[in-house]
Amino acid sequence: MAAATLAISACSTTTTIDEYRESGVRDITLGDNEKMVILGRRHLGDHETEPGLISCIGKRLNRKVDADIIEEPEFLNQLYPWFEPRTAPLKLRRMQVLMGDEQIANQIAAMGVRYMVWVDGNTETTDSNGSLSCTLSPAGGGCFGFATWDRLSSYEAIIWDIQEMEEKGRVRVDTEGTSYLVAVVAPVPFIAQVQSEACEGMGNQLATFFDGEVNE
Repeated sequence: MAAATLAISACSTTTTIDEYRESGVRDITLGDNEKMVILGRRHLGDHETEPGLISCIGKRLNRKVDADIIEEPEFLNQLYPWFEPRTAPLKLRRMQVLMGDEQIANQIAAMGVRYMVWVDGNTETTDSNGSLSCTLSPAGGGCFGFATWDRLSSYEAIIWDIQEMEEKGRVRVDTEGTSYLVAVVAPVPFIAQVQSEACEGMGNQLATFFDGEVNE
């Protein structure tokens, strides 16, 4: 198993990317009629992978490798209810069983889906400090205070080849950052864009699994 790690620091955010791929797995060549779909995991009660993050990764990946990507809502609607949170396959073995259903296999074949990218994780606030108070009177109003909060975006993507029924690799992205809110009369926020940084890191790293020219 090969592994690579790199770290990117930008403004007040830090992104760490880990990539794993089985030894001997070559870069993916997309055929003319082959498509992929990026799906979010939502089977756990305490968090759901945000649809906006899934859409963001798809757009980023599409710009990098010019891939034909089916939108998540379109795929879920076409395969309802087989990929809803309670029924979606968590392992390749379960996916293989699903493909044994002629109706499901025909629908996926009709859509041209060859690769599935499952993304699990979420963005959450891990710590906060400070306070902010605002007043309003006939003479005017204003706010005063200083507050900070830490946010962490943590996601893992798994690439499935559903024709060969094998896993092509995994990418894990962790982005953390601290946001600030300074208020002297009017509040001024300084927001750490942790989720957008995680999206960019995930999309860029997933693009390395595909051969051919990668657009900048």
